[in-house]
Amino acid sequence: MHKIARMAGFLAAHGVWSVSDGENLIPLLGYEDTQGDRVMERLVFDDIADAAKAGQEALQTGRQDWARAVLVADGYLRSDARRIDALLIDAVDYLPARQSMRMAIPYRPQPQGFAVYRPKFLSVPGRYESDQSELAAAFFAGVDSHEQAAAVWDAHLIDQSV
Repeated sequence: MHKIARMAGFLAAHGVWSVSDGENLIPLLGYEDTQGDRVMERLVFDDIADAAKAGQEALQTGRQDWARAVLVADGYLRSDARRIDALLIDAVDYLPARQSMRMAIPYRPQPQGFAVYRPKFLSVPGRYESDQSELAAAFFAGVDSHEQAAAVWDAHLIDQSV
């Protein structure tokens, strides 16, 4: 799971960088094949919701040569009857046995002054439920590996939960 958490961090950072200027995020699908080659695709559809749905379907079915894949889409978290903007990250490790995790990166969009809040693990494999520190460390190593996006993330980080 460390490799998928690191990959999720890299793609989440790219997503934060993309929404930092007030634009809607075109869903991102990244995958690593069994040879170690990585690809990132923007899912361009007429409707962003259709693009996110296509990304979810791709994650569910996978491809024979995928070792892991991550989808980053713009969405919302619900808390106390309010909607919070968030990047939703779905990550699947296909090999050796399928495992998945889901995260959210809450953020405040541009008109109110862009800000990024502390990431939230929404679901993780059982062995990580009580201690997510390993996955968090791998995730932030992935964020930091995207130098341009990490700089935007760090400049707009508000160290609090929403």
